[in-house]
Amino acid sequence: MIDIAELLTFTKVAETGSFSEAGNQLFVTQPAVSKRVSALEASLGVKLFDRIGRQVQLTEAGVRLLPKARKMLEDLQDIKRSMSLQMEGVNGELRISTSHHVGLRRLPKSLKQFQEDFPSAQLEIEFTQSEDAYQDVLKRRAELGIITLSNKENPLIEALPIWSDPLTCVVSKDHPLASLNTLNLSELANYTCVLPNKNTFTRQIADQAFGKQGLRPQVRMSTNNLETLAMLVSIGWGWSLLPSTLVDDKFSVLDIPDLNVERKLGVIYHKQKTLSRAALAFIELLKNEGHY
Repeated sequence: MIDIAELLTFTKVAETGSFSEAGNQLFVTQPAVSKRVSALEASLGVKLFDRIGRQVQLTEAGVRLLPKARKMLEDLQDIKRSMSLQMEGVNGELRISTSHHVGLRRLPKSLKQFQEDFPSAQLEIEFTQSEDAYQDVLKRRAELGIITLSNKENPLIEALPIWSDPLTCVVSKDHPLASLNTLNLSELANYTCVLPNKNTFTRQIADQAFGKQGLRPQVRMSTNNLETLAMLVSIGWGWSLLPSTLVDDKFSVLDIPDLNVERKLGVIYHKQKTLSRAALAFIELLKNEGHY
C-alpha cells in the first residue's frame, strides 16, 4: 500500500529539487525525507530520483509518477474539504488569485470584512494578471480567481459575474479627437491607440467590438498595466478603453454610439473541486457587495 506521507514527500522533493528543502517545507529532517522516498521506491519497485552530488533529478519513472501523485493528493484534499463542510465554522486556508486592478479597486472592502467575520480563516492572495489567475484556478493552484471574466466558456470553470465594468473611450485633452462631439467606430479606427496585449481578456473584448464591423484598431503600444495605459493616453499617445475607476478630469471622454463595451468582473472556481467553507463564505460576501 502506498503511504500518503511518502507521496507528499516525493512531490515536495520533485518540486524543490532538494531533499533538505523538502524537509524544511514538511517540517521533518532530511534523513526522514530520504527514508520516505526510499520506502516509496521500494514499494513501487522503481528508482524515482537520480542523486548527482547535491542535485536531485527525476528519473523517467519519477516523471511519470509526478502528475499521478499530485492528482491523488488533490483528491485527498477534496475529500477533506467535503467532510469539513459538515463542520461548523469557517477556518483553514483560502488561496485566492486576482488581477492587480481588480484586487486594488474592488476587493479591499471584501477582504477586510472577511477577516473581521472569519478571523480563524487564513487568506493567501496572489496578485497577478487575470489570465494567469485563470490558469491558477484551472491548474488548482488557487481555489478562487477574482478577475476580468473571459468571454469564452470552459467546461471545467464556473464563472460568476459580480461587477459590471463599462469601458470608456478616452483621449488626452489636446488630442484631435477631443474637439469632436460624436464619431463612429470607423473614424476612431483611423487613429492610433494604446491597449492591453492580445492575450488579455480586455483586449479580446475590444478586438471583438471592432471586428464586428470589419475593423482593426491601430495599436501603437500594448501593456497590461491599466494605470500605464492611462498615463500613455494622458501624454497624447492615442485613445484607449479604460474602466470608469481610472477616468478623471485629465481625459476627454469620446461619445461613440456604436462602441458599447464592458468587462464582466467576477469570481471563478474549478467545477471538479469541492469548495471549502471559507471559499463559499467569500463568494457570498462578494455577491452581497457586488453590483452586477
